[in-house]
Amino acid sequence: MLALAMAALTAPNASLHAQSAVRHPLDGFSSQEYWTIYEVLRDAKLKDTSSTITEVGLHAPPKADVLAWRAGQSLPREARVVLRAPKRTIEAIVSLDQKKVLSERTVAGAQATFTSGDFEAGSELIKKDPRVRAALQKRGVTDMSMVRCGGGPPSYFPNAKTDGRRIIRGGCRIRSRVYNTWSRQFEGLIATVDLDEKKVIDVIDTGIIPPATNPTDFDEEAIGATRPSLPPIQVSLPQGAGYTITGSEIAWDKWKFHLRLDPRVGAVYSLVRINDGGRERSVMYEGALSEIFVPYQDSTTGWYDRTFLDVGEYSAEGLLERVEAGVDCPTYATLIDGLAASGYGSPTRKRGLACVFERSTGVVAWRHGEDGGDRVDGKAARELVVRTSATIGNYDYLLDWVFKQDGGITVSVGATGILETRVVKSVQAGTDDRFGTLLDKNVLGVNHDHFFSFRLDMDVDGAANSLSVGKLIPERLPEAHARRSIWRVEEMAARTEKDGIRDMDMHRPETWRIVSGDAKGPLGYPTSYEIASGHNAMTLMSDDDWPQKRASFSLHQLWTTPREASERFAAGDFPTLSTAAEGLPQWTAKNRNIANTDIVAWFTMGFHHVPRAEDWPVMPTAWHSFEIRPFNFFARNPVMDLPRIP
Repeated sequence: MLALAMAALTAPNASLHAQSAVRHPLDGFSSQEYWTIYEVLRDAKLKDTSSTITEVGLHAPPKADVLAWRAGQSLPREARVVLRAPKRTIEAIVSLDQKKVLSERTVAGAQATFTSGDFEAGSELIKKDPRVRAALQKRGVTDMSMVRCGGGPPSYFPNAKTDGRRIIRGGCRIRSRVYNTWSRQFEGLIATVDLDEKKVIDVIDTGIIPPATNPTDFDEEAIGATRPSLPPIQVSLPQGAGYTITGSEIAWDKWKFHLRLDPRVGAVYSLVRINDGGRERSVMYEGALSEIFVPYQDSTTGWYDRTFLDVGEYSAEGLLERVEAGVDCPTYATLIDGLAASGYGSPTRKRGLACVFERSTGVVAWRHGEDGGDRVDGKAARELVVRTSATIGNYDYLLDWVFKQDGGITVSVGATGILETRVVKSVQAGTDDRFGTLLDKNVLGVNHDHFFSFRLDMDVDGAANSLSVGKLIPERLPEAHARRSIWRVEEMAARTEKDGIRDMDMHRPETWRIVSGDAKGPLGYPTSYEIASGHNAMTLMSDDDWPQKRASFSLHQLWTTPREASERFAAGDFPTLSTAAEGLPQWTAKNRNIANTDIVAWFTMGFHHVPRAEDWPVMPTAWHSFEIRPFNFFARNPVMDLPRIP
């Protein structure tokens, strides 16, 4: 479990260290709390040498209690823990104050997230299997020391041989004069491992296709001479940073929010509020990533079941990876450390899991120049960025939450890393490239999608909110009018969850606003925040496709639910090897009321990735984003009063 560990800080270029005392009910766990969780589970005989801890997350106090909390008060500290025991998955709630297990249950049919130990065990079983070794010998491999085998949880398809079993499916690669082995796999050799039985239950060999041989490395030795450096850009903070970090709270300009690093979803932004004329106004109770769906679009054996739920399937021992100053983050950024629980339950410190920094965007906050004059009025913008990184297999994701002086929040995902490739026989376009693009000789970049679900527990001027859908309606004008057509906005109040499921359609555009049920602006409009999509995509997979069922959240760009503390993950609590549509489709089937109540918006941001030559051997970062921005929240432009120098 990644626990944010922060001290009061006003200057950048300093790592943050663990604190022994918990200051806030939404703080992550300290090292001592991890040990308490372990000891409670051990004494309850839930944790022993035969069981593994796969998830430790904060079981937060009720929202009303958190909102009423004041410094110095204490609220119950509880953890939600998932364990894998032989052939069963256990969910437990642990009280750290009472030092006991409050509840436990065996979750029927559920598979806990795989740990590093699971992946290592699967790798060894594949590598030692005599059928795999015989297949490698047919390919001329007799020295196994340079062979690396492994796999991951495949997508579910009905199969009596594997149904209900804890399986990993994968193959082998060879390291041959390269570090980057993503195109060095033995294509067509596929092994299925039962982790509970500790054996390989199936090996498929569709025929020999030799691994690719062209260079794939991208380190300095492989690149050789680099282009000349451009003149340096220097950023100076002579008076220190413009933000302060106190405990787990970050304050910058008019913004304040609580930050926690969560094991499963990464950065969690809570109690987000903004100062408006000396009055703190609530914007969002909690916002975070919820799930990532990455389906590959290749029908061949060994590829059709590569459809990953990255957050739920690969977050054991922590989703986030280290960010590097000077590469991932500016050298002047503040780095934030974290803590992680191993599969054994012991805490491990992780350095630099997030960074905080300011930037001057080079884009004006506003400007105006009068025609015929030489006067231009305007102000420059400045932003606060909180950045985290997740490396999931071949892909690297940079995850930014950008707080802006105009009251908006931009959420961005930067996708980089290495494409997952299929080795083919072809060396020229037009052959073997039905499901992707040839990136190099014998290397096919397979078409795929990325869908990110974000859980946004909005509290716009309080918890009583509604979804307002603004439909842009074309209107035909009378024949006597010089114009033929115009458009207007027709507002629809979403009453139930069915109303709150919305799709993007360029032919039927809509605005989506979370409106306050209590507060109105000076002209009588309810205050609101709009969820404004940037580049986006819709799934092209059919509703009856098994991978699509498991990731049904990607069917729609917006879902709206009444807030329920247990509803946190868009594809359900246990998506690993899941067999049905869980999470959002199950919850919204109840068609509950979402009018003038505490609601959660679930926004899906997606993009189709058609690989290109420029994506190989390492992919330039591709950014996609959406914005949460004020809409009639302020009485007028909130950045009118910015100083000339940002």
